[in-house]
Amino acid sequence: MGNTRAAMHAEQGAIDAHIAGPAMHRIKDYLVRHPAEQNIRMYTEQAGDDAVVLPREAVNLLVFILAQAAEGRGITVLPSHAELTTQQAADVLNVSRPYVVSLLEAGEIPFRLVGRHRRIRYDDLKPYQQRTEAKSRAAIDEMARLGQDLGI
Repeated sequence: MGNTRAAMHAEQGAIDAHIAGPAMHRIKDYLVRHPAEQNIRMYTEQAGDDAVVLPREAVNLLVFILAQAAEGRGITVLPSHAELTTQQAADVLNVSRPYVVSLLEAGEIPFRLVGRHRRIRYDDLKPYQQRTEAKSRAAIDEMARLGQDLGI
């Protein structure tokens, strides 16, 4: 995505869900049983191989990827500094590209111009997404409260 070559993408169904699901559960169970462990040792089936030591956050990310794959979903992993096109940002936010352009022009999300093209850093897109999700949750909570008040 964007101008980064570090992005990785697996199309929907590219990762075998029958392997991803059990692997995700096994790793998740291990993490639950060892909540204080920050460096996770993983071993291969090859006798005599040294353990691969992974940071817990990397293992958490792997669990998330495996969970998505187990559901048959496609996955894209990109660095937080990646720059997105307006269409890619729209895809992340699940809105139309013209709506993203209007957000950029209104100053809701920072961007830069590359020639005539707008580029949005993923780091700048996430705070907007978090703000809108928080507003949505607050509105749902308010509707639930009103429903209770009205006995609905």
